[in-house]
Amino acid sequence: MPLLNPDHLLDQAERLISSPSRGAPRQADLRRAISNAYYAVFHAILAQAADDLIGSTHRSSSRYALIYRSVDHRSLRNLCEDVVKPKLPARYAKYALREGFGLDLVALAIAVIELQEKRYLADYDPLYRVGMSDTKSVIATSRRALIRFKSADRALRGTFLDLLLFSPR
Repeated sequence: MPLLNPDHLLDQAERLISSPSRGAPRQADLRRAISNAYYAVFHAILAQAADDLIGSTHRSSSRYALIYRSVDHRSLRNLCEDVVKPKLPARYAKYALREGFGLDLVALAIAVIELQEKRYLADYDPLYRVGMSDTKSVIATSRRALIRFKSADRALRGTFLDLLLFSPR
């Protein structure tokens, strides 16, 4: 299964906002760049979840695709909103460490929430106007979030991904 490469999505976002030969970048390009920035993080999380559960050597299998496609934007946002809370909800008590998810995953969660909000505006709000500096900031937030995700403690990242795939009741 050919996966979307987060770095390629961010490279494309930067190309979209590079200065045109005349005038400012178009709103469509700025908005698409914001959307790409969010999707870079979203797809990195999905790929890691499926890699951890099924294995990266099985990326072309239907099982891999099933895991990859099982996560929706709302479930990711809900988990991220819980991760940033000072105290984790009780439903996570059996699965998460007492000290929470660590600074890297908290930073990721904050970024996901922000990026998802920006992506929603860029993709759906007809009145939303975005500037170049805001778009560059969103792309930078995405790049930092990917670094924090990769730097996160492996066990904590695994627990985060497990809870994303299998939400406790």
